[in-house]
Amino acid sequence: MLSDQDRAKAVDILLAAEATKKQATQLSVTWPNITIEDAYAISSGVTQRKIEKGAKLIGHKIGLTSKAMQQSSQIDEPDYGHLLDSMLVADGAKVKHSDYCVPRVEPELTFILKEPLKGPGVGLVDVLRATEYVVPSIEIIDARVQNPRKIFDTVSDNGAAAGIVLGGRPVRPNDVDLRWVGAVFYRNSEIEETGIAAGVLGHPAMAIAWLANKVGVFGTVLEPGHLMLSGSFTRPVWANPGDTLHADFGPLGSVAVQFV
Repeated sequence: MLSDQDRAKAVDILLAAEATKKQATQLSVTWPNITIEDAYAISSGVTQRKIEKGAKLIGHKIGLTSKAMQQSSQIDEPDYGHLLDSMLVADGAKVKHSDYCVPRVEPELTFILKEPLKGPGVGLVDVLRATEYVVPSIEIIDARVQNPRKIFDTVSDNGAAAGIVLGGRPVRPNDVDLRWVGAVFYRNSEIEETGIAAGVLGHPAMAIAWLANKVGVFGTVLEPGHLMLSGSFTRPVWANPGDTLHADFGPLGSVAVQFV
């Protein structure tokens, strides 16, 4: 367990890495005794600093929602990070590659809540009842710390959250079987990844239920109007300068972003 002083120092390190676009040494190297509790406290500290400077919390992201990703990170549950209004990117927008350290992208479904969710005891039906729309999206992820990263590094780094692109056709959660929503993910004109949303804990709504129960222990409520990124159902794809990343969600439409 780290001291409050070391946690504050870690927050400074991550904010500096994001500002300079230069990856920092892994926190797990600097502090070998770092814990998951430390990592979430550091992530919250980074978010709080940004909110104090005018950013607005608009939701959360959930990661490591597949068994393969959990095993690669040596953790037996998902993780989460915070979404801020400064992370929103318009569908089809051009973003500067130089605004990130090492950007990658993932196709995901985003849940937009109409009712609050507070754990414990939240299940799949509760999430569907509390959701107004589900929207196709692309998450931009960016590691502000160097490889090889441990789970403590990723959690401290806000789950690598860096941007969210919403697009396609919003649907009500009961209008389609969300398990079978699929995506074909293109880099320029080539297919890089394909997958279906059932890869996220069997049903993407289960990721939202997990988060509500995880943070509910601390009295945190998932608020109406907030966006909930449910986790990727493909491997992340590297984004290079000049690349257009395009996720085709079939009947739900498509969403794209270009790096310049």
